Amino acid sequence: MATGTSLSAVFPLGSRLNERGRLEVGGCDTIELAREFGTPAYVMAEDDLRARARAFVAAAGPAGHPQVSVAFASKALPCTAVLRVFAEEGLWCDVASAGELGLALNAGFTTERIVLHGNAKSEAELRMALRHGVGLIVVDNFDEIDRLTRLTSDGESAEGDPQPVLVRATPDVRGQTHEKISTGQADSKFGFAMDEVGIAIERIEAIAGLECKGVHTHIGSQLLELEPFRKAVVELSKLGEFPVWDLGGGLGVAYTEDQEPPCIEDYMAAVIDAAAEHLGVHSQLLIEPGRALVANAGVTLYSVESVKRNVSTWVAVDGGMSDNLRPMLYGAVYEAHVADRFGGATSCVLAGKHCESGDVIVRAALLDDPRPGDVIVTPATGAYGFAMASNYNGVGRPPVIFCKDGQARVVVRRESFEDLTARDVP
Repeated sequence: MATGTSLSAVFPLGSRLNERGRLEVGGCDTIELAREFGTPAYVMAEDDLRARARAFVAAAGPAGHPQVSVAFASKALPCTAVLRVFAEEGLWCDVASAGELGLALNAGFTTERIVLHGNAKSEAELRMALRHGVGLIVVDNFDEIDRLTRLTSDGESAEGDPQPVLVRATPDVRGQTHEKISTGQADSKFGFAMDEVGIAIERIEAIAGLECKGVHTHIGSQLLELEPFRKAVVELSKLGEFPVWDLGGGLGVAYTEDQEPPCIEDYMAAVIDAAAEHLGVHSQLLIEPGRALVANAGVTLYSVESVKRNVSTWVAVDGGMSDNLRPMLYGAVYEAHVADRFGGATSCVLAGKHCESGDVIVRAALLDDPRPGDVIVTPATGAYGFAMASNYNGVGRPPVIFCKDGQARVVVRRESFEDLTARDVP
């Protein structure tokens, strides 16, 4: 997939430094965006979202498998406008809660193109999925089978055919990623051990209101090598033949210039070729990219509030862990730039505004003479920033700005002080 950018691959497609030396995203000057919409702000390039969706779909064709569907793992960016883009591009949607299910339905996904998963689904969530007749429910544990037994016997499912389900298998395959986003190892909170999958399927097949269509797996996120995906398919093949295999997602992205993840085409070819060899070509395949669809489509804009020099140079901005928790949660590494002075050489600690010493966005950012009032941009923040945002220290969550062809529009407004008390009960 061509990047179409004069900058590195960490930035949205089409990004460039304009004649004034300012970063443009989706044709919009980021300095002007900061002035118009304020900071912090999540900025998304709409054309980038569509291009990556189309690249995943197009990559399924040459791979030679007749039935491949791409589902957006919505937990990466559960934003209605983003979901609507992917619904328009013909993707499926993978949801992990009743809230995400509601967002997917509101964004225009048809129920048959929605997959519900999660390791601790409540009866209310399962009831909602059954009543809507979602395309697939991924069964994670035996207690969930008990819940589904009760619900289907009580007539909670949609009228018509039995509810299709998949059984989540844990193939004991670990990719090279942080332990907090690794899910395929044997000791995981997700899914059935391989020797329990058959038992789970037998129990499901005895429930009149359910139909077991196959197996789901997901071995982890931010994987930068392809071999773990192939290995997982080999392990799954030991379970037998099924009409549907959901092979999850996990393709990593570039958060810094020195990271080189596999391209979409190579990833899709590796997974689909392995499936054709070991699982057969007559089953339906689902692939569930999340961050690979949205991370590099977004940047976050901040304003510098202060510059302090002691042992280090501390550049404090007006956001931080309330809008991007990943560096604090599991040490995620980002880069940062002054939006109108790229190519800095001053090593700085880009710190957030929150009352935590660990509120550091970038530990060693190379900035060009940062000073109060500067606009700072951190690229590759389209995934999990918005999704994990909080109101820590009473800070309102930032807006989401869509940019396309030089036009910007708010798709999620900034939270107000009134929003912070909207749920209070007198």
